[in-house]
Amino acid sequence: MDGARRAFFLVLGLMFAGLGVLGAFLPVMPTTIFLILAAACFARSSPRLDAWLMNQPQFGPTLRDWRQYGAISRRGKTFALGGMTLGYGIFLVGSRPQWWLALVVFAVIGLSALYVVSRPAPPA
Repeated sequence: MDGARRAFFLVLGLMFAGLGVLGAFLPVMPTTIFLILAAACFARSSPRLDAWLMNQPQFGPTLRDWRQYGAISRRGKTFALGGMTLGYGIFLVGSRPQWWLALVVFAVIGLSALYVVSRPAPPA
């Protein structure tokens, strides 16, 4: 891979990692998806940062399960679905959208929830 592409993925990975760290402290913002994206970018740009992220005690096992098996733990699914439900509720109450927009957002969140539920559990 040429230097410009590696630099692009490195910067993108650092941005996603920063958003993931921010998400660890903000209750409405996700963490894991940004760290998964950061790991994908680091795998293409920096083996050292990729290894560091994959070996983190807090997030490493989840990231390794995703990378190896495309798996989401039962606990992860529960939190993801709960967050989607809470987010949709906040959207409805906070913005009072027109019915068509509420339906579109519901469809997008619903399809995302189906994807999360369809993922296998990591091996024991």
